[in-house]
Amino acid sequence: MLNLVPKFMTTNPPLINTRPTPSIRLSTDRLVLRPTKPSDAVRAFEIQSDWDVTRMLRMARFPPSLNETAGWFAEHEAEWLSGTAYRFAIECQDRMIGAVDVDEINNREGELGYWIEKSSWGKGYAFEAAQAAVDFAFNEVGLVTLRSGHAVDNPVSGKVLVKLGFRAEEVTEKASRSRCEDILHQHYSLGSAAWATRPPPT
Repeated sequence: MLNLVPKFMTTNPPLINTRPTPSIRLSTDRLVLRPTKPSDAVRAFEIQSDWDVTRMLRMARFPPSLNETAGWFAEHEAEWLSGTAYRFAIECQDRMIGAVDVDEINNREGELGYWIEKSSWGKGYAFEAAQAAVDFAFNEVGLVTLRSGHAVDNPVSGKVLVKLGFRAEEVTEKASRSRCEDILHQHYSLGSAAWATRPPPT
């Protein structure tokens, strides 16, 4: 069985009481997570041009706009430097296959999100990348709580979150930009103490 418990490595170990720099890299058994850059917008546009991917992204537009995507990626470095969001490109064999981020950071809380190209589904990449991002959020950034969620008709994402140790909470109705309608949204949360004492994933 493939071991998906990564040994997290960074190219520059964090300093106490400092904000992670935009040059940090996270390495897992199969993936490299690096801060996004403006040129990633073209690849992101390609991935999100797949309806099966973007219909599960509540805040994404479908069909995507390359200009809008480029504008969003251009903001990422400033978000990183301000400490309001940390967004990583997920690379497998030097190819971007998706993204994972921790955003909406305030009062030591944030929200985990991720998306993967359809051809890479079913290989455990979402879990592997999200696990590295959660570890980064708690141990490098110093957050105490992470939130996440998914459309109720996307149970695979729920399995990833439960495997990470997130606890399911309420289901609410939220607007989906990609679907242009309201959807049922399952909410989750995870605390840093629970993360530190979690059992190994099975």
